[in-house]
Amino acid sequence: MSSHFQFSDQNSLPKPDVQILTSNGLRIPAHTGILASVSPVLENIIERPHKHHSSEKIIPILGVPCDAVSLFIQFLYSSRCSEEELEKYGIHLLALSHVYLVPQLKHMCSKAVGQRLTVENVVDVLQLARLCDSPDLYVKCMKMLSDNFKAVEKTEGWKFMQENDPFLELEILRFIDEAESRKKRTRRHREEQRLFMELSEAMECLEHICTEGCTTVGPCDLEPSHKRRGPCNKFSTCEGLQLLIKHFAVCKNRVNGKCSRCKRMWQLLRLHSSICDQTDSCRVPLCRQFKLKMQRERKGDETLWSLLVKKVASARVMSSLSLPKRKREEPRETIHDHGIRNFRK
Repeated sequence: MSSHFQFSDQNSLPKPDVQILTSNGLRIPAHTGILASVSPVLENIIERPHKHHSSEKIIPILGVPCDAVSLFIQFLYSSRCSEEELEKYGIHLLALSHVYLVPQLKHMCSKAVGQRLTVENVVDVLQLARLCDSPDLYVKCMKMLSDNFKAVEKTEGWKFMQENDPFLELEILRFIDEAESRKKRTRRHREEQRLFMELSEAMECLEHICTEGCTTVGPCDLEPSHKRRGPCNKFSTCEGLQLLIKHFAVCKNRVNGKCSRCKRMWQLLRLHSSICDQTDSCRVPLCRQFKLKMQRERKGDETLWSLLVKKVASARVMSSLSLPKRKREEPRETIHDHGIRNFRK
């Protein structure tokens, strides 16, 4: 025992009562009680009736290097395995821990093998992960294959797998296709969220311009805001909206639908009206009229429009929550006027 293992309580152990036989004929003495307490598979083997009645019990563990078997038995006694040992025999220990149902060692080996993945060995490790039912290692291999597919495609492991395991090749290609689809959906979702946030900011700027004014555009009964406190903190959006309002005020095609910029302004006004919950005191032009019109009409795109309104309203709430509490509680300057206001420009 001392030639293979180092234990602090060697003197307290009873005499070994079983021999572990390795591929090269090496016999490792062990104790049936310890092996059975750690591995249910070894427990079944130990308790199984033997055909040949002999005082010597032998359990063969073949097909892996004898040093890996020694480390496996050592782990059953000590529950320890060094990083160097895992680096050298991690793949063999993973197979042994799966076959003999030693979950603690299996977890350690899966993690160690996953940390040492390369383009050259990833296909072989993937096959092992499937055989050993190691989902974490399987996913890690698949991700590496997906990220480095062109390089992996040139390896001997990939070529061998193509010839001998076409089902695994199909599984890999499906995973890569699904990964690309997920990336596209994520990009599309981010773009949509960015658009909703921009529309939410535009709604805030529209209310801000119509209520208190900003630089060169505002209610006709207020002096320009830049004389009072300068541009607002969202001036990059606000400035573009002011230019759109200036164009909308003088454009001759804003009613007949021939002007794309005016169409955009009409959509912003309608969107504001759909979100606004203070119609009676709202100073944004046509807010009340749009709300009454939408209540009377039921259009075919009502579902899509309602979805857009919900998304923008949600983005607006998230935007307000991201502000410091003091900013959220800071009241805007309000002027009570129930009519449609003209813009100063």
